[in-house]
Amino acid sequence: MTHQEPPDIVSGKINWSFSTHIKVDSTLTDIIFFAQTVTIIWPVVYLCNKCYQQASTKSIISTTQQRKSKPAKSPNNQKPGTSNQKPGTSNQKPETRSQKPMHLITIDWIIILIFFIILIAIGIYASKSAGKGYNEFFLSGRNMPWWLLGISMVATTFSCDTPNLVTDIVRQNGVAGNWLWWAFLLTGMLTVFVYAKLWNRSKVLTDLEFYEIRYSGRMAAFLRGFRAIYLGAFFNIMVIASVSIALIKISAVMLGWSPAQTLIVASVIVVFYSALGGLKSILYTDFFQFSLAMVGAIGAAVILVNSEAGSLSTLLAHPAVAERTGIMPDFSNTEMVVSLLIIPLAVQWWSVWYPGAEPGGGGYIAQRMLSAKNEKNAMGATMLFNFFHYALRPWPWIIVGLLSLTVYPDIAALQQAFPDLNPQYVQHDLAYPAMLRQLPHGFLGLVVASLIAAFMSTTASQLNWGSSYIVNDFYVRFLNPQASPKQQVVAGRITTVALMFFALLFALVLENALQAFHILLQIGAGTGLIYILRWFWWRINAFTELTGMVVSFAVAIAFVLLKKFTGYNPGETFKILAGVGITTAAWLIVTYLTPPANDQTLRSFYSRIRPGGPGWKKVVEKARNEGLNLQKSETLAWDVPTGIICMMLGTISIYSILFAIGELLYGHYLITGILVAVAIVALTLLNRTWKKLTID
Repeated sequence: MTHQEPPDIVSGKINWSFSTHIKVDSTLTDIIFFAQTVTIIWPVVYLCNKCYQQASTKSIISTTQQRKSKPAKSPNNQKPGTSNQKPGTSNQKPETRSQKPMHLITIDWIIILIFFIILIAIGIYASKSAGKGYNEFFLSGRNMPWWLLGISMVATTFSCDTPNLVTDIVRQNGVAGNWLWWAFLLTGMLTVFVYAKLWNRSKVLTDLEFYEIRYSGRMAAFLRGFRAIYLGAFFNIMVIASVSIALIKISAVMLGWSPAQTLIVASVIVVFYSALGGLKSILYTDFFQFSLAMVGAIGAAVILVNSEAGSLSTLLAHPAVAERTGIMPDFSNTEMVVSLLIIPLAVQWWSVWYPGAEPGGGGYIAQRMLSAKNEKNAMGATMLFNFFHYALRPWPWIIVGLLSLTVYPDIAALQQAFPDLNPQYVQHDLAYPAMLRQLPHGFLGLVVASLIAAFMSTTASQLNWGSSYIVNDFYVRFLNPQASPKQQVVAGRITTVALMFFALLFALVLENALQAFHILLQIGAGTGLIYILRWFWWRINAFTELTGMVVSFAVAIAFVLLKKFTGYNPGETFKILAGVGITTAAWLIVTYLTPPANDQTLRSFYSRIRPGGPGWKKVVEKARNEGLNLQKSETLAWDVPTGIICMMLGTISIYSILFAIGELLYGHYLITGILVAVAIVALTLLNRTWKKLTID
């Protein structure tokens, strides 16, 4: 059987369904690609939106009928016709705002239009080099500076649903509830000082390629291909759908737009610039979008506090707010302390796979580290990301979340303000976009653009990251190993459109994509330790990772089935501990019952990565006995203990800055000064210790 060359998509020998020939490097192609993207996405989203509107109408009618069939109750659950109101007082809740959609004026639309023009221009500019090959499209030529990569990381984690989530947490559990995600700073710092340089040394194109440089045999190839489809397609589509639902809710509250209007405008632009310019355009636009998003978030918090509360001190003294301002949980409440503080800090950070905070690094964080100029830039980028992500970014959202309690004290107040909104969307997280409706025109346009920017930065990164998995780890690895660099770029662009296409279908059809997303996160509980140890323990093998994936999935599904069929629903603390314990025991047993990777693979990995440490002692000694020296003597020093010291100092410094900002806002100046001093000392020690690390 003779080998047949694959169709030359780039040169124009293959026709698209739109009878258009492709030539990657021409400006005409940019315009054609934009038109084709619109042509593909627009009718599908429009038809799905019709189904969505019909389902929403039925839901609203059903809810209205249920309300009419029940006797009205007063805010204090009084019976109709009675009152316990004292003379001269009122038992009404704070006045809710008009439920009419917010109408933007000319200045608002001009700001939004300028925002879209800049994004398109960046995409066209970056496309000039992105079409040169896979490295340029997915890794920006491995030549990106630390500051640009760090900003891109934090912009990717700043989606339009992030302020909503923080608002939800603050309204239900107070400021201390944020420890559920603040605890992941430990994971981030471990990545900075231990794993960032290892990823950069690997020189892989995607983090999934790691499987075939670390493990051997068919199981290694199977793991790479399986996770390419699982993470790159199914998981990725669910994440984008979840973010899209948040955008739908925000636009419905602030603009009165339908889901189709929202998703068509946002998705066409984001697909256009991410598919054309690849990672480089995403990095450039992330810098622009993050700057805009932070200006919008901080400005919104300042304006809303002044207009709704008069001053920050007045807000913090409000009875509904004062009891929720504690940065640490109430230590008299053992259950809250365990669930919000002890479990996240003791177990969750290293055992749970979470996008943007993967134990040992991974996903789009690894993609940025791989595209850095060198190890130093990879570490600097990850450090900058953690500083912005944990220390600086949360407080504007927290303040707006606290303020929302004075305007919309509960879900009933939100339902009263937005009676025409689908009831399934009226939850605590709706309070954030509801508060933004009170902003003045001009700045309102800036905030709307910043929220669109937050959606696009996350979606664009997810699309590029998922596309890199599908192209490099599935298409090229298993379907077309002979694919030319430009064919890979075209495949990446087609995959980008396809991922967004299916994500939009999920966003419009699924009623609760966020719940499905959280289930996917639970499935990864207990696997985090594998991702940490696989770099430093030769005995970890492909069967170890497969067992971790299967068992953690089975445990998560078991809890879902128990709740469904028996009503048994233990607390989240028990679920995490059970999942981690069972999964860890399972993969440890399988690790010792199955053979490790072959000697050739282990030695090649050790020589390339230079992890060092006692976990590789047996491999190094066996090679030495056979006359092989895997590493030069001057690079044998194991600096992981130094990296862990840096991790702890970095964690202390960022937590101190985070808390110092909060105490400054609260007006506790003495505590602020102490925390600033602690941060300065920790950063000084970190600077000295960091220099002792072995960095190429």
